Amino acid sequence: MESQVGVGTTFSIYLPAASRPHVPTASTGDTPAQGSGHVLLMDDNEAIRALAGDLLEELGYEVTAAEDGLKAIERYTECLAYGRPFDAVILDLTVPGGMGGKDTILQLRKLDSGVKAIVSSGYSNDPVMANYRDYGFQGVLVKPYGIAAISSLLHRLLDRGNGKMPTALGRSHKNQDGPPLAEY
Repeated sequence: MESQVGVGTTFSIYLPAASRPHVPTASTGDTPAQGSGHVLLMDDNEAIRALAGDLLEELGYEVTAAEDGLKAIERYTECLAYGRPFDAVILDLTVPGGMGGKDTILQLRKLDSGVKAIVSSGYSNDPVMANYRDYGFQGVLVKPYGIAAISSLLHRLLDRGNGKMPTALGRSHKNQDGPPLAEY
């Protein structure tokens, strides 16, 4: 601690560095369901795209990534033209300086009225997250989410589960280490 009268105080806190990044795991002990299909993942954060893409691939999905809504629409259009439509799309709600999920889903619905879309955000109090069906989405992933949450939601969205569609999956912001939040 360093302190100077009239200037202020500086506190230095030293924490040990992790040898590798922490990857969240399912706390329920359940094995995530393997899946298959072509998933479009749109998120402006490169690290989230990489991590979520790795999670999806680990579950058996083929992943195409986009950093904003315009790129997502472009990739969706290309895949439709080549006869390889996406089985599901995961859209980040907020993209600073770019097109986010709310505007992107409107354009995707014009291209394909049957698009299966999930909205994802860390802003769980946003009206789109609370009323996602009103905006054209079939599911919600609350950031940060883990492999169990994404597996469960995609499994149900793609009719590979028990037919029930979850309203929200992810981690509660009040309990970061708790089990995934899920309402059926």
